[in-house]
Amino acid sequence: MIIDIPENSDFSIHNIPFGIFSTQDRSPRIGVAIGAHILDLAAVAELDVFDFNIALLEKDTLNDFISLGKEITTRVRKKIQYWLKDDESVLAGKPELFVKQSEAQMHMPVSIGDYTDFYSSMEHATNVGKMFRDPENALLPNWKHIPVGYHGRASSIVVSGVPIHRPKGQTMPKGTETPVFGPTKRLDFELEMGFICGKETSMGESISTKEAEDYIFGLVLFNDWSARDIQKWEYVPLGPFLAKNFASSISPWVVPLEALEPFKLAGPKQEPEVLPYLQFEGNKNYDINLEVIITPEKGEKTTVCFSNFKHMYWNMLQQLAHHTVNGCNINIGDIMASGTISGMEENSFGSMLELSWGGTKPIKLNDGSERKFIEDGDTVTLKGYAKKDDIRVGFGEVTTKVLPAK
Repeated sequence: MIIDIPENSDFSIHNIPFGIFSTQDRSPRIGVAIGAHILDLAAVAELDVFDFNIALLEKDTLNDFISLGKEITTRVRKKIQYWLKDDESVLAGKPELFVKQSEAQMHMPVSIGDYTDFYSSMEHATNVGKMFRDPENALLPNWKHIPVGYHGRASSIVVSGVPIHRPKGQTMPKGTETPVFGPTKRLDFELEMGFICGKETSMGESISTKEAEDYIFGLVLFNDWSARDIQKWEYVPLGPFLAKNFASSISPWVVPLEALEPFKLAGPKQEPEVLPYLQFEGNKNYDINLEVIITPEKGEKTTVCFSNFKHMYWNMLQQLAHHTVNGCNINIGDIMASGTISGMEENSFGSMLELSWGGTKPIKLNDGSERKFIEDGDTVTLKGYAKKDDIRVGFGEVTTKVLPAK
């Protein structure tokens, strides 16, 4: 191996995720994570080893690189894997091609034109339905027929490490008859994954579930921040607005869909049978372990959630097929998030709303403090990895500190 990869690294030889990094002497450019290092692809290109426009590797987003198509991007990934394993490859004896991740700054991996958030975990939707609506009829009649979603705000998506401010808005306190204005008192994370579109379509075109994988470049961890008190007051009749559009956070490394192939498995059985355009063949869910950590400003970290991407009722192919069935066009770099990922066990619920059951069951942290929702100064970290036999593919983390409202 050209470079040492620590045991249990998220960024094994089986992964090769793409991202945008910079250092003091390197402008933002494309790199791949390998172990604790980043392979500088713009520097590798100077060895005359690529057969495409290498200027794309010096761009500050992945969009143009992704636009080359999977035939080329997958070939690049496989070449890197081959070079890293060959002690006499073009990378051998060239430490200048590598940068320590600890010495690099990560940037937004893609320019996101549009963002859609789905609502695809039955456990999450059931929990929220019980709290917000009718415990006896938690799922709305359409939920098992369509992958419910809404159009989010792309401009307020930030990369891991960028802090966010507590949002303000209208809420209707319990027992009152008129709304009040102020900072949210129920700031929440949502444990999600997002996929990045790798091909574009024209208006009027639709993507079938059979074609959908060709349109998904890769996945990131996604934290769709939510203000639950604002959400409760505003969401009828048109759904989330100020409660969601103030911020979302993503991990910096985009894991190619192909790297996740070993971790495919069957999803939950869908009953009643879905309409033909939502039907698919094969195993299309993914066994990806997820966790959420809360770290108070002057306290110790506590893992508050262990979940898994395999719990999703609606898979990514169905989400993309439904999104485009009406002819809605998509562009390279568009991101579509899964919706909160909750399992059946209480410690697998992917939001504080569920973990504290609407604030009625405070979560005790390791430093002795309690949380019903996220407080100013708290740092929330999402992590994720897939592992099967000796193959491990991870996503790193998305970490965000919450600052007081401006």
